[in-house]
Amino acid sequence: MTVRLRLDLAYDGTAFSGWAAQPGMRTVEGVLSQALTTVLRAPDPVRLTVAGRTDAGVHARGQVAHADVDAAAYAALPGRSDRAPGAAAVTRLNGVLPGDVVVHAVAPAAPGFDARFSALRRRYRYRVLDDPAALDPLRRHDTVVVRDRLDAPAMDAAARQLTGLRDFAAFCKRREGAGTVRTLLEYSWQRGDDGVLEATVVADAFCHSMVRALVGAVVPVGEGRRPREWPAQVLTAGVRDPAVKVMPAHGLSLEEVTYPADDELAARAREARAVRTLPGRGA
Repeated sequence: MTVRLRLDLAYDGTAFSGWAAQPGMRTVEGVLSQALTTVLRAPDPVRLTVAGRTDAGVHARGQVAHADVDAAAYAALPGRSDRAPGAAAVTRLNGVLPGDVVVHAVAPAAPGFDARFSALRRRYRYRVLDDPAALDPLRRHDTVVVRDRLDAPAMDAAARQLTGLRDFAAFCKRREGAGTVRTLLEYSWQRGDDGVLEATVVADAFCHSMVRALVGAVVPVGEGRRPREWPAQVLTAGVRDPAVKVMPAHGLSLEEVTYPADDELAARAREARAVRTLPGRGA
């Protein structure tokens, strides 16, 4: 008998070759699977499904994954203590995981839960600093430094033109069988008190490299090299534009994944699995 566990975790992506397990590469999925396999004494590697398959160098504060594990092994984790199995799992996992991965919570998932397909939205943050001398060296692994001064209000205005239900083919690396229609719920920029420009990017889902390409589309606007309307024009064209630079990975962090109420999880997963098209277009 198995039980589906929900795991909430965070990681510094600097030394990882992304989330997805790859032979001979250090990945978040690889080290987490190994840790789960160890603490549960599983005969085979524990397999994981994740809300957002982050690329090499991308960080996460609010990542969510699920794993189907042996129910008896999970129940036995507290040993002779009176702790709940989830609390014991957190302690044991963090005891064997490397320091750049932290598991915040483990618990049996509600019926119908799928870490990837049940998600309603993902929220990412991107950090850019346009004053190299002002860089906090303690933030060098999550902040991208550019030399030209950036116009934050212009970038914000350009970004907001991209929201809505759209085909984001112009900002996605093509993958066989994967659609590019997404609902971009929020894309905004603001400059913080520390001088760092932060983008908030929220969507129901993202295709490969989409967030970093969206950032790369508005940075030229901030530099004054492109008009505010240019990113929207690239979106409408529907093809990758070589003038859109995919920004460095280390400025990006997955901050939050949001799910519906428990009784809506299964329905949301069925909906998310369907390949979407824009209204008026065929499949």
